[in-house]
Amino acid sequence: QVQLVESGGGLVQPGGSLRLSCAVSGSIIFSAYAMAWYRQAPGKQRELVAEISSGGSTNHVDSVKGRFTISRDNAKNTVYLQMNSLKPEDTAVYYCKVPSFNNWGQGTQVTVSS
Repeated sequence: QVQLVESGGGLVQPGGSLRLSCAVSGSIIFSAYAMAWYRQAPGKQRELVAEISSGGSTNHVDSVKGRFTISRDNAKNTVYLQMNSLKPEDTAVYYCKVPSFNNWGQGTQVTVSS
């Protein structure tokens, strides 16, 4: 069992920035696991946004590449998603995920609108 608590979402204007955080706890040695961020817009499938390996290697989908950055702080058991140059199409509920576990956090809402 792993517990995931996302935070940092909110309402932001196009071109603005947000930093999402995900605090991880439970039966997990955080530093040993890959982490990922997903998002789900209303009426759409949940999609992978970015992932980071236990060694710190990252991957970002093309739609966010160059704007979003996934990172982790193993001392704080926390994974981050820095989101810059936000666009209206980034509006979604954002979730963090430990790929090796089945459960999700509650998500955090990101709304990009003028």
